[in-house]
Amino acid sequence: MFQLGKTIVSEEIIENEFVCNLSACKGTCCVDGNAGAPLDEDETEILVDIYSKVKPYLRKEGIDAIEEQGAFIKGEDDEWETPLVNDSECAYVVFSENGTAKCGIEEAYNDGAINWKKPVSCHLYPIRIREYTELTAVNYHKWSICDPACALGEELQVPIYKFVKEALIRKFGEAWYKELEEVAEEHTKP
Repeated sequence: MFQLGKTIVSEEIIENEFVCNLSACKGTCCVDGNAGAPLDEDETEILVDIYSKVKPYLRKEGIDAIEEQGAFIKGEDDEWETPLVNDSECAYVVFSENGTAKCGIEEAYNDGAINWKKPVSCHLYPIRIREYTELTAVNYHKWSICDPACALGEELQVPIYKFVKEALIRKFGEAWYKELEEVAEEHTKP
C-alpha cells in the first residue's frame, strides 16, 4: 500500500493487468453478486433526476424493479446501491442480442440523452473504493468471473490503473492520477 493525498492505494492496481473482455464474460459482473452497484450519496440524486431519460433504454423488468423499489436502495450493509431485478441483475441492465449485459444508463449516455456515464463504482471496476473517516482506500477487487479480463490485460500488457484511467480521474482528479503514474513508474522500474 502507498498513500496519495488522502487515499491509501493498493500496489495490486499497478502490478496486475486487466482489460474487460465482454465477448468472454458477457457482462456477468452486472448480473451476478449479492447486491446492486455501490453508489456515492450524490449519485442517488442523479439517478432520480435522469430516470425519465434513461427509462426508454431499460427493460420492462428493470423499470418494474425501479418503480417498485426506487431509483436506488439502501443495501444490507447500510450503503446506497442500485436496485436488483429478482435479487439478481442490476435493474439498469439491458441485454444485447447475443445476451451480453450492458448498462442502460451508459447506453443513454452514449446516445447523448444524458451527460452522466454511469455510477463511478461501475466505471472504476475492478477497483473498489472504501471511504473511511480520514482516508479513502483504493483496492483491487479480484473476482473469478473477470479471469478473461485478467488474461486479456496480461496479453495486451495493460495495468489496472491504466485501464480505469478515465474513472480514476473522474473520482480523484488529474493531479492525483499524475501522481499515481509517477508512483507506478518508480514501482515497476527493474
